[in-house]
Amino acid sequence: MSEAEEIERLRAARERVFERIAEACRRAGRSETDVTLVAVSKTVPAGRLRAAVLAGLTTFGENRVQEAAGKQDEVPGSTWHLIGPLQSNKARRAVALFDCVETVDSAEIAHRLDLLVAEHGPAAGRAETLPIYLQVNVDRDPAKAGLNPGEVEQAVDEIGALEHLRLEGLMTVGRLVTEAEQARPTFRALAALSDRLRRTNLALGPGLSMGMSDDFEVAIEEGATVVRVGRALFGERPTQR
Repeated sequence: MSEAEEIERLRAARERVFERIAEACRRAGRSETDVTLVAVSKTVPAGRLRAAVLAGLTTFGENRVQEAAGKQDEVPGSTWHLIGPLQSNKARRAVALFDCVETVDSAEIAHRLDLLVAEHGPAAGRAETLPIYLQVNVDRDPAKAGLNPGEVEQAVDEIGALEHLRLEGLMTVGRLVTEAEQARPTFRALAALSDRLRRTNLALGPGLSMGMSDDFEVAIEEGATVVRVGRALFGERPTQR
């Protein structure tokens, strides 16, 4: 496939996803401008991401710090969100690479990020504070990372006071379901938790990062402000061997 053909294919996929976002927003009585699309670029090579930028996709989500480090310089005109687990020993590199970390799951990692931003400042072209989301394990699934819902209030109190982080909101990974509608309770619970906490702590922003290729429309109906979509844009990932 030529570069021009790849750009057109990605542009068409982007338009289809934005049509679905717009329709979900209409059903929910929301503006489509309230929803940010993060294109999940895990395993997608830098060449395709350059084509994606030309097709209008400019915000990418990576699961691994190392993978983002290998691509970022080759994809100008892009911004990057970390949407996979962050280990403390990768925090320094994450601060240098990412415009937003969506997977902060402990006060300890938040303090580490805050210290690194304070010591080294933001990466070139990035904001003075590092935007973050707290990852919440809404369903208390032992296979998933994130704070349990009962731990979030204390974490918000502690992390919200950190000078060099900006607490944009909450993030969750929906349960693995056969029908998108089955994910609705998870998204509704995260939105309700956010509403309750923001009544008493102004440090928590209204952001809700939730919803992926199979269920992002339901997430938008329940208040998502960020959706993380990979397969609907880039197709199926290669089978890992």
